[in-house]
Amino acid sequence: MRADPRALRFGAAVTSLVLAAVLVTGSSGLLTFQVLVFACGVVWRSPYALLFMAVVRSAPTYTEDSRPPRFAQGVGLVFGVAGLIGYLAGITPLALVATAAALLAAFLNAAFGFCLGCEMYLLVRRLLPAATTEVSQ
Repeated sequence: MRADPRALRFGAAVTSLVLAAVLVTGSSGLLTFQVLVFACGVVWRSPYALLFMAVVRSAPTYTEDSRPPRFAQGVGLVFGVAGLIGYLAGITPLALVATAAALLAAFLNAAFGFCLGCEMYLLVRRLLPAATTEVSQ
């Protein structure tokens, strides 16, 4: 599956706004919503990307592999769940740090087109063949 990078950056911008609102309000309900958005992004497509595609009808000039952004959504999901656990369990430092980390990654993508989770995906892909070669020798 291919992904429209414009939709990905739009999704990162909306995610940044939602996570910033979570940090300002401390709303576990809003973070739960964002965790569900991350989960949709892992399984299929982000609702934010779908919204972008519904509004912007022009075809992208290029597309990219959807596996790195899907992995990035998984990383966001992990941090979102950690933040949600922090909010629900009353562990404020965990809630704030995990949510802020997810916000930072989303903001980097939205503002600069730098997908931290995508870069992690590429690093893991480079390291895994080396690890499996060492194990089999």
